[in-house]
Amino acid sequence: MLRSESFWNDLRIFAQQHSQYGLLLILALIIVASLWRWRPQDRKPVTATLLFFMVALCGLALSGVLAALDIKAPAKGLHGVSEFAGGMAGIRLFGLFLFRLILPLCRVSLVRILEDLAELAGYCAWMIVHLHAAGLDLSGIITTSAVMTAVLAFSMQDTLGNILGGLALQLDNSVKVDDWIKVDDVNGRVADIRWRYTAIETRNWETIIIPNSLLMKGKFSVIGRRSGQPLQWRRWIYFDVGYEHFAGQVIDIAQSAVRNGHIANVADTPQANCLLMDFNPSAARYALRYWLTDIEYDDFTDSAVRSRVYAALQRAGIQLPYPQYHVHLTNKDDKYEQNKRLRRIKERMGALQRVELFNTLHDDELAEIAEQLVYTPFVQGDIMMRQGASAHWLYILISGVADVFLELPDGGRRRLDSIHGGSFLGEMGLMTGDPRSATVIAQSEVLAYRLDKESFQKIMDKRPELAVEISKILASRRFSIDNLQQQLDSESIAQLMAQQQNSFLEQIRGFFGLESLGKSFS
Repeated sequence: MLRSESFWNDLRIFAQQHSQYGLLLILALIIVASLWRWRPQDRKPVTATLLFFMVALCGLALSGVLAALDIKAPAKGLHGVSEFAGGMAGIRLFGLFLFRLILPLCRVSLVRILEDLAELAGYCAWMIVHLHAAGLDLSGIITTSAVMTAVLAFSMQDTLGNILGGLALQLDNSVKVDDWIKVDDVNGRVADIRWRYTAIETRNWETIIIPNSLLMKGKFSVIGRRSGQPLQWRRWIYFDVGYEHFAGQVIDIAQSAVRNGHIANVADTPQANCLLMDFNPSAARYALRYWLTDIEYDDFTDSAVRSRVYAALQRAGIQLPYPQYHVHLTNKDDKYEQNKRLRRIKERMGALQRVELFNTLHDDELAEIAEQLVYTPFVQGDIMMRQGASAHWLYILISGVADVFLELPDGGRRRLDSIHGGSFLGEMGLMTGDPRSATVIAQSEVLAYRLDKESFQKIMDKRPELAVEISKILASRRFSIDNLQQQLDSESIAQLMAQQQNSFLEQIRGFFGLESLGKSFS
């Protein structure tokens, strides 16, 4: 009876001395419940740690029973082991709670290696405290461990290089989890950075393991990352188009197809753009560049962009060329050459007939001038005419838009007008030799014909009376520009028109050397 009372009394005293473990158990259960609720992906390590902690508590309780039964040595050993194991489990639970739940809620992002280091430091500190409490002299252990550390460091150079490489990559923010990187021929998303390696998940559902030391020593690309900019990646789509199609037209069609297409994962800013990249033997090579917002869907988005560009070119009647060589066998007899020449002259005569200056010319005169026209294309931004320059030719615009600017004394420019396809410009330089009165810049791709003074000289020599009709047209255009906003009576208008016509007539006569033409007209 006395022995039984002593047993229960010893157990009660043991429970009172270790009452803090009950509070630790309650705290552990709260931590486990929180992690279980809000971190379902970590349930496996949380469950394993809780079971380890419960086993340690059971071992602690068993050591109390053995001590109450007066089995001292096993009780003391079991107590020390259980207390040490319980402390390790507690550090692990607290580390999971802090790094997996609390810090993410506070929007503090730390890498897994730092979590492992913090837990390792806790384990080491707990071990030192536990050994010191057991009465062990640590000075000899520290001295011995320094020698062992040097030996281990020498024998584990590669492993330590991987560990230190992983720490360096994380601490200097070179690469982060969820970054898309390219290492040699590997392209994928960083899934995890561990002590020894970095795991990269590719789009082919492969996980590539790269030692951290290789990332430290070699070169790799972080895809889509630019300081102060959103995550996006520029992609290139190449295609070929035959030389029979004007480059500006192809570029406009391709850009419009993507910019106005609202394609998924294609960024609105910067806008997609198309470039003429190269001249191949049978076709011109173009590249359309766009910015991808979701890097995982690169191939899918590339396909969607190609489909849009291809459909747009098809609608415009532009076929993508086959990889082939064209051999033209043509029997170029006199009839073939004559038909080719007539087609070209007819096309150019149509352009000349839209020019008011040439309304009084006969068809044979128009045909003679048409043969002398020079095909002159301009791309956006080309300077077609420069103010103050002397150039004795006229441009006939077939298509496109050009802007007319006045060069100011302070170096600036003032836009005066826009000229569209079907118009002409430079008539004063052609007919009178006057310097250019304004600068003309192509606003878009412009197709034009150029008529030189030498080509028009023959017509003027044959029919010098044309100077009278042309001087009337020039005077009318100049009078309309200079006096558009003036209120004049009919008599004043007639007088000014006569003065302008006389002036132009004298200039034309002197410029073309028409000595047989009188200095006045009736």
